[in-house]
Amino acid sequence: MKRIFTVIALFALFVQGAAACTNFLVGKKASADGSVFISYSADSFGMSGFLAHFPAGVHPAGTMREVYDWDSGRYLGSIPEAPVTYNVIGNINEHQVAIAETTFGGRSELVDTTGVIDYGSLMYIALQRSKSAREAIKVMTTITQEYGYYSSGESFSIADPNEAWILEMIGKGSEKGTVWVAVRVPDDCISAHANQSRIHKFDMKDKENVMYSKDVIKFARKKGYFSGKDEDFSFAMAYCPPDFGALRWCDARAWTFFNMYADADMNEYLPWVSGDATATPMPLFFKPKQPLTLQNVQAAMRDHFEGTPFDVTTDLGGGIYNMPYRLSPLTFEYEGKEYFNERPVSTYQSAFTFVAQLRSHLPREIGGVLWFGCDDANMIVYTPVYCCLDRVPACYSAENADPVTFSWNSSFWVFNWVSNMIYPKYSLVVDDMKRVQGELEKKFYDGSVALEAAYGPSLKESPKYALAAIKDFSCACAEEALAEWKKFGEYIIVKYNDLVVKPEKNGKFERSSTGLGATVVRPGYPKAYLKRLVEETGDKYLMPVSK
Repeated sequence: MKRIFTVIALFALFVQGAAACTNFLVGKKASADGSVFISYSADSFGMSGFLAHFPAGVHPAGTMREVYDWDSGRYLGSIPEAPVTYNVIGNINEHQVAIAETTFGGRSELVDTTGVIDYGSLMYIALQRSKSAREAIKVMTTITQEYGYYSSGESFSIADPNEAWILEMIGKGSEKGTVWVAVRVPDDCISAHANQSRIHKFDMKDKENVMYSKDVIKFARKKGYFSGKDEDFSFAMAYCPPDFGALRWCDARAWTFFNMYADADMNEYLPWVSGDATATPMPLFFKPKQPLTLQNVQAAMRDHFEGTPFDVTTDLGGGIYNMPYRLSPLTFEYEGKEYFNERPVSTYQSAFTFVAQLRSHLPREIGGVLWFGCDDANMIVYTPVYCCLDRVPACYSAENADPVTFSWNSSFWVFNWVSNMIYPKYSLVVDDMKRVQGELEKKFYDGSVALEAAYGPSLKESPKYALAAIKDFSCACAEEALAEWKKFGEYIIVKYNDLVVKPEKNGKFERSSTGLGATVVRPGYPKAYLKRLVEETGDKYLMPVSK
């Protein structure tokens, strides 16, 4: 039990409020290979990214589990431990159950300050106790009912190799327990949520695909949040009525996923995601234009609204080299007026990100993969972490990811080091980054396909040997990504030193005939930026004409 308590305490130390996250979900018939996918970007400034591990265990009667708030580290209380708990690596367990979240907050008066279970602990307790998504929902809703829910409103993505669900939950303030609703994403559909409640009306008669607390409507009536007919009840409107930020900064991230892949005209919902709460809300899910691949989901996690009305890659805020990120906070004042920045899916305050791939047609030990990386999805290499892994690669360990101590042994710090070199000269450098990123991800993906073909069939006959190979592969990919990213950082500091470009030939920097470095290329300002510069400064920098 000591190891579990240590991991929980480390989460509280390093994960300081994952309250600005993004999740995408893909049903098994909406994917190209029968996988169920859920994705997660854990976003919050000050967070440090690492891979958690909770080992499987058998616990004597009377064993208690201490619970610490995931955001603050505050001790909340203890609950009886389950007799048997399952191995959990990151946000996936040995039975291919995966859980992610985004915080929608909702009505502040519904936070139970005396509750014992916070949203972060809730995810990992459920993963340790569940063999299916439905079982995880039961665990999550039961223990919050019994011990109280300490956090604000949450949307959870909960999936197994056969199903993907969205569970939305909020506390009851001075009353212990929660009100909640869970909706299954149809197998042939995709869905998304991003810090705004997404479940509006739901079919209370569909017991197979919808679950909810018995007082979810009654409690809203009692609190004055709803007064209409039961069939008109909207969970989102009752418990998290949207404002401009909830739509423009949150639902817009769900919209961009649908805009990329949904078989629908998403222009219909532009008024809603532009901030008009009186417009038509987006449905919870859509059918895709074509089945999605792992790479499609990873690409969506790297999105900056490119090619949409919310595109952040072309305006002045991106600086000289069109950085697709904006300085925080999201709003700023100038001459008495308040302005805002867009909030894309890909954001530099990400501590870690993953795409969970869950497959019923493979043995469970190799069917579940957490494609994982530390830092912003756009700037990392996703490496495969198989659900049978029972140790953390050193580069993903919490010990190497202290938030105020740089470490060359930490993926979190090395990937952030490279990212922060790229940000100010983004368009100048990003193609080099994408090339190396693509090469590594292809290598790891191809390697995973070969690994599954080689060791999947032998898991029954020679499980010890096969499992060892699978685990070694996961760790090797993580460590190789770290090593290659160090090399890439060294490469770009040489190539782009002092904002010039050193010429290359056949993958090597060129030299002069005397052995010195070849003459550098000075790219200067991009033409679009020069136009703005001249328009703003007029003739201030105009060269005088020689007489």
